[in-house]
Amino acid sequence: MRSATLVTFSPKVFVPLTTLCRDVCGYCTFARPPRRGERAFMTEEEVLAIARAGAAAGCREALFTLGDKPELRYEVARDELRALGYETTLEYLERCARLVLEETGLLPHLNPGVMTRAELEALRPVSASMGIMLETTAERLSAKGGPHWASPDKLPARRLETIRLAGEVAIPFTSGILIGIGETREERIDALLALKALGEEHGHVQEVIVQNFRAKPGTRMASHPEPLLDEHLWTIATARILLGPDWHVQAPPNLAFDDFPRLLDAGIDDWGGVSPVTIDHVNPEAPWPELDRLAEATRSRGLELAPRLPVYPEYVSERWLDPAVLPFVRRASDAVSLARDDSWAPGDPVTPPFVVRHDAPPLELVGDELGEEEIARLLEARGEEAQRVFAAADRLRREVCGDVVSYVVTRNIQHTNVCYFRCGFCAFSKGKLAQNLRGAPYLVPREEIVRRVEEAWERGATEVCLQGGIHPAFTGDYYADVVRSIKSAVPGIHVHAFSALEIWQGAATLDLALDQYLGHLRDLGLGSLPGTAAEVLDDEVRRIICPDKVTTKQWLAVHDAAHRVGLRSNVTLMFGHVDGPRSWARHFLRTREQQRLSGGFTELVPLPFVPMEAPIYLQGRARRGPTFRETLLVHAVARLALHPEITNIQASWVKLGPQGTRQALAAGVNDLGGTLMNESISRSAGAEFGQEMPPEGMEELIRSAGRVPRQRTTLYDDAPPERVAASFGAAPLAEPVNPPVKDAGLVAPPRLVRPGLLAAAGEG
Repeated sequence: MRSATLVTFSPKVFVPLTTLCRDVCGYCTFARPPRRGERAFMTEEEVLAIARAGAAAGCREALFTLGDKPELRYEVARDELRALGYETTLEYLERCARLVLEETGLLPHLNPGVMTRAELEALRPVSASMGIMLETTAERLSAKGGPHWASPDKLPARRLETIRLAGEVAIPFTSGILIGIGETREERIDALLALKALGEEHGHVQEVIVQNFRAKPGTRMASHPEPLLDEHLWTIATARILLGPDWHVQAPPNLAFDDFPRLLDAGIDDWGGVSPVTIDHVNPEAPWPELDRLAEATRSRGLELAPRLPVYPEYVSERWLDPAVLPFVRRASDAVSLARDDSWAPGDPVTPPFVVRHDAPPLELVGDELGEEEIARLLEARGEEAQRVFAAADRLRREVCGDVVSYVVTRNIQHTNVCYFRCGFCAFSKGKLAQNLRGAPYLVPREEIVRRVEEAWERGATEVCLQGGIHPAFTGDYYADVVRSIKSAVPGIHVHAFSALEIWQGAATLDLALDQYLGHLRDLGLGSLPGTAAEVLDDEVRRIICPDKVTTKQWLAVHDAAHRVGLRSNVTLMFGHVDGPRSWARHFLRTREQQRLSGGFTELVPLPFVPMEAPIYLQGRARRGPTFRETLLVHAVARLALHPEITNIQASWVKLGPQGTRQALAAGVNDLGGTLMNESISRSAGAEFGQEMPPEGMEELIRSAGRVPRQRTTLYDDAPPERVAASFGAAPLAEPVNPPVKDAGLVAPPRLVRPGLLAAAGEG
């Protein structure tokens, strides 16, 4: 369904695989007969060179354009194909499209002309979409002397049959009409209605192009009059009325020259492919408008320009895309299945592309409380609207928190990387399903945990954070013994430990109610719970990324019980994989509702999905993390949606990096979390940042953003002066000891607790 506020375009490269064609249309300068000394086809190396240049320039589409089956007319085409090892042009096209897809990640869109069902099926596994211009349903234009004379592939019936067959094999398909070649207005309407009928029958016509004829020197129609702009606008408006509000209607901006902004007034919602690398080989006399000019023209109509993929968002699914292509589409997609608008990924050392402006007027929010629709809409903001969302969040942050940015001196201890749960996003856990990932399975002994806590205390820590995998042999007694050992050795340290999954599993293995078990841990010295294992509080998403983990209801139950026994906690949101703005909105709403019930959340911590080594990404089932725009919007909208229930919004410097964190501070963030000392989970997933940011680095980063640093405790009190003093100039850490898990001699029970599966079976 088209957006009411976005106008899209496809950043592409143009790959003219061959300019030979068996048809001789009266207006075409793309197709031409063989020339002595020239190749009939581009080489694979030439194709890849264009694609690589496009990938480097941020393109997402490789548009393959070629004449219809030239081997049926030209011996030179047949000879060259045989020398390449192919019988037909379409076989060679399949090879080149596959190379582009697999070696550059650009998504092929194929325009090879009339095709059979078998040919369409052969090309489907190497393309995101295909297309053929219907141009007209007027058969009289194929008569002698007409624009389609001696062009058998331009017969309307043959073109309509190709479009119909594409629908039968579920190929996202582009078509359109060409106006001004001698057809009447009634014939244009007939062509549009024919496309509408096929689209409604099969659902596959993803866009309709309304293209205007341009006379070209050297063609039979060089002196044919071009359609007036008003005629083009009338046809676009007619297409919009006939097709309805949900169809995508496109007109090429370069063929309207300086008048191209007026195409928006007639009802288009897409500019088509625009290339920063290659010319329009079909209309070489008409250069693409610069993207800045295209964006400015779009904004002049109160709309926002957005890049898309060659396949529209509605078609990014297993129904429409071949299994060989869908992973590449997902990796190129943002959260709403448009094209990623940057090359950044969480944990990647590249400079974040987005710059939060400090002069944008804040968005004024109507009403006292944001609902799901409003939150989701804010999370999809782009351009100037996104800047206004950031400004609104920053203004609210200043009103609530002032200019102070807090952080805590803490040590992270991941006590084991063995886990029997099957979370698709986790590259940290090491088990039989993760043998290809980093590091050997380990288990930190109790005495080593205590040693690390003592070392952290000496270095000024007020908190130790414990999280890890869940070894099959762990019971609730294991977690209790860890807390008891830490508090016996270092009574003053705050123990911030154990996810909702660990708590649920621990209580279940001892056959205790959640509040009983949490009360027991509290009495031993547990201070608070981290909000991990929340991932996204939307079970539609959880069923994909962590099906046997705690459900949304179970996660909330753990934290509700913790708050009722006097333990505070935070809440995280791990986003940017198979989720989207609506699931993020639901996460915020469920968090807000729980906070109103129990009041124990200290902060919300957005955690952008780090994809590089995550199984679900390597398998092609997830996106490449959120874009940087989406990342900033999640922080900003969290500030707006959770106010006034949760007043602290934290940024993960491990995932954002210093430059990304600095921008997040201008988008509603007031806390930078912990100094960490050790961090393994994000780094296992491929993040380049991590390990430690000492207080000196934290405060330098905060001051560089024009803010005031404050060292805090877990519960947001000021850190004691002696702790602050000890934290600066701390001695280097000793090398941690991570013995192989087999050294522990643990034995797993015959039945393992899997809360998510229990809930699915109606038992949890």
